[in-house]
Amino acid sequence: MELSTIDLIVIGVFFLMMLVIGVWSYFRNNSAEDYFVAGGKLPWWLSGISHHVSGYSGAVFVAYAGLAYTHGFSLYIWWALGIGLSVVISAKIFPVYWVRLRKRFKIQSPLEFLVTRYNLATQQLMAWSGVILKLFDIGAKWAAIAILLNVFTGISLTYGILISGGISLLYITFGGLWAVIITDFAQFIVQIIAGLVMFYVVIEKLGGIESVFTVWDQLPEGNGDAFNDPYTVGFALLFLFINFLSYNGGQWNLATRYISSPSEQEATKAARLSGILYIIWPLILFFPMWAAPVILPDLEDPTQSYGILTMELLPVGLIGLVIASLFANTMSMTSSDINTISAVITRDILPALNKKFRDGKTSLLTARITTFLFTLGTILIALQFEKFGGVLGLIISWFGALVGPIAVPMLFGLIPWFKSCGPKAAIGSILVGLVAFVITKNVDVGSLALEIGLPVICSTITYILIGFIERDNVPEKVKQMLEDVSHE
Repeated sequence: MELSTIDLIVIGVFFLMMLVIGVWSYFRNNSAEDYFVAGGKLPWWLSGISHHVSGYSGAVFVAYAGLAYTHGFSLYIWWALGIGLSVVISAKIFPVYWVRLRKRFKIQSPLEFLVTRYNLATQQLMAWSGVILKLFDIGAKWAAIAILLNVFTGISLTYGILISGGISLLYITFGGLWAVIITDFAQFIVQIIAGLVMFYVVIEKLGGIESVFTVWDQLPEGNGDAFNDPYTVGFALLFLFINFLSYNGGQWNLATRYISSPSEQEATKAARLSGILYIIWPLILFFPMWAAPVILPDLEDPTQSYGILTMELLPVGLIGLVIASLFANTMSMTSSDINTISAVITRDILPALNKKFRDGKTSLLTARITTFLFTLGTILIALQFEKFGGVLGLIISWFGALVGPIAVPMLFGLIPWFKSCGPKAAIGSILVGLVAFVITKNVDVGSLALEIGLPVICSTITYILIGFIERDNVPEKVKQMLEDVSHE
């Protein structure tokens, strides 16, 4: 799998473009507010595209390509369609709430409001948990990009990590959220072009546009079905709930897209754009992966299907473009995470550690130093990737498990129905969710749906029950805050 000189040039140009965007974005930042939330001036179309591409990573073209090969169309139902519906249906709720939090409470981090909504201890528990686990999660993604570079170019893992992580460190540190957003847009264009090229090449290989409708009869049994065991209706419904929490702000970097919008209307439009893209674009993007069993029958490792299709079907130059899109998706997710985590450290953790950060005025220099050091930390962890072995995989799994339990008190805490759910409900829901996660990892619960959904189910039930018990003890500041956020 050797790349041509032209393909290597295409990949090199992509990385150079990331650096140029970072330098350009540097001059758009005059304050920490510009750096973390684009000064609250992010256009809806840029916000919507960034929200959309931030949900992808190289895993889509590796792990999900394997699922598309073995289980077919069901992947679209429980992943892409579920995300799209979650975002579109709630477009006038959570995106609006996030904008109001920035305008009325001056937040730049998605966790800042938690001090008022619950208390400092709850906020710090959520902040430290997310930051530490993201440190390892992002480090693992640098290693994943390095593995892709190694497979396609022969570059060692160490140099691959230093190239991808180092370039990201520079453009994120220079440009902040503007750099992330503009590179997201550039990466989206690369992904669209690469995806359309792959789609065209595959349908030509299969005999023309009618293959879009006829290929399903040639696939293994069940691959054309909406639900293919173990990805059942129950699994899809549970994943819909997880997606609802994650893509409305449970994943902190996605909340930042809404926080950065200039108005409630712009945030709603951004959410709708992202949701519609999730409903439409994956039908084109995933088609080559669904058709792979016909073109590449009996693959020993289905996760390699997209990579093999790329190398076997595309001409020189376009291979480099598709590979650049793989890097683009992963770098989009990591850079988005880094910017938001830096905001959490700067706005939530540092003020709790040192009183000189408590005046609410974060300097641009402090923001850049925090971003630089956190990104450097993720690169150092990536360089020790092999030493962590199974431990790293375990920590990544724990991060996945925490998305739901942390998202429950974050998002439900914004809804007036749950005003009686205080610090005990928030902390209890997180801890019970973690216990449920440990149980699913050590006990056979009988189905994939329960294994994935039990932590968030237990968190939700715990949060509501404790809130019901504490229903007569709602602080006045919480009532006022929810009134401010939920009403115009």
